[in-house]
Amino acid sequence: MILIKNTTIIDGTGKPPFKGDVLIKDDRISAIGTLVNQKADQVIDGLGLTVAPGFINTNTDSDHYLSLLTSPLQKDFLLQGITTIIGGLCGSSLAPLLYGSLKSIRKWTDINQVNINWQTLAQFKDSLHQLRLGVNFGTLVGHSTVRRDLIGEEIRDLTQGELDILKEALKLALKEGALGLSTGLGYTHSRVVPYSEIKSLLPVVAQYHGVYATHLRDEQENLLKSVEETILAAQESGVPTIISHFRPIIGFEDQFLQAIKLIEGSLSSANIYFDVNPFNVSVVPIYTLLPQWAQHNNLEAMSEIIDNSLHLPKIKQDFQRRISQLEDAVIVEAQGNPSLDNVSLKNFSENRGLALPEAVAELMNITRMKALIYYKNINSDLLSQVLLHQRALIGTNSASLDNDPSIIMLERSTQTFSRYIAAAESKNIPLEEIIKRITSVPAKIFGIGKRGVLREGWFADCAILKNKKVVGTIVNGVVAVSNGSLAAARGSGVPL
Repeated sequence: MILIKNTTIIDGTGKPPFKGDVLIKDDRISAIGTLVNQKADQVIDGLGLTVAPGFINTNTDSDHYLSLLTSPLQKDFLLQGITTIIGGLCGSSLAPLLYGSLKSIRKWTDINQVNINWQTLAQFKDSLHQLRLGVNFGTLVGHSTVRRDLIGEEIRDLTQGELDILKEALKLALKEGALGLSTGLGYTHSRVVPYSEIKSLLPVVAQYHGVYATHLRDEQENLLKSVEETILAAQESGVPTIISHFRPIIGFEDQFLQAIKLIEGSLSSANIYFDVNPFNVSVVPIYTLLPQWAQHNNLEAMSEIIDNSLHLPKIKQDFQRRISQLEDAVIVEAQGNPSLDNVSLKNFSENRGLALPEAVAELMNITRMKALIYYKNINSDLLSQVLLHQRALIGTNSASLDNDPSIIMLERSTQTFSRYIAAAESKNIPLEEIIKRITSVPAKIFGIGKRGVLREGWFADCAILKNKKVVGTIVNGVVAVSNGSLAAARGSGVPL
């Protein structure tokens, strides 16, 4: 048993802080109150500390980067007070796999890092149990993952038979605990997926009380149209709907402001949210830098376009148009070319004696489109406003990479929640309201039972703060972080 004595408690409901003790037995909160004569195996002096529910990271890429499997402790998240993470976003999940293919995530990482020994979500959960995760992990069903298992690299509408198989796969995964469905409509394989297909899947999600999360079909020129489509999906299905990594892209701020007004105006008929993080950078697959007319079929086809001397001048002109953003870009990861990891595009171009547009094309050619780029493309002023919006959910939109020296460490992997708390505090939002927004609110939206609130009989997921900074984390009754440092070599998290 663990007893946290004489502490300040913020229970996650929005209720004002109160003084008391918290008793943890096994993986549950056994008692909250004034526990004068209570004995325990471990007593934590809570004087000067605040105990809150563990934070919920509503958008993670640890599954996309496979670090969920290769670095299961997920320490970058534990050190922030995060006890639960959500994956399977942007249309790509690690389960279910009809035929064992992870092609939908190869734009993020080398899919040959792991051996697949599962197909269903239940089988995947069994694998995660054996890994001893550091955090609890819940996943949505990746629409693109299942769809590409069905039709391979073809870009076309599904037949009725194929759609029926997709529905059955979705239904089984939801029965086995999937939290909902995600789409990646901004990526090449899903950009032409008809709205009617999404609409036909959402009643299945509604039947199992899941959520729908979407990477918008277009975050730039057609942002408004994309948001309207998402609102319509929420209205017609009644499913809680989340726009993934909603961000004000530089050059499209007016559309973004109009999109916010559309969302606010739809709230009486659509249960819609968006996730966001406090950083003005994006990490994108390198192929997304291509003009949209060149983004089609698969990575191999796009590589051929770069090789085509007829198309290349036009592509370089498009790169030249965005030269100010690309000058500050950094190569996060170049699959098969580790010497290029963490190298700026500017240095890459100078080392090869190339102009920057030519260097981007060269990098695409060298990596055959299997590279990730980090660059500043988000309006910071607008971002700071939307970060504190009532419909905003907080997600790192990154992986815990556990200080992998080969990959650039992003601040959003390690500082998202501390930055969010500081930003909210600067606007005089009470700490109890801040905690509610990152605990009980997402737990309710995603249907995560008995987490997100400090309550007797509920799971003992806790964040311990000192001066509003996380110094301790407890996951399912096990101290994972103590005094700001990792306290456990193996994790106590579970697949949800």
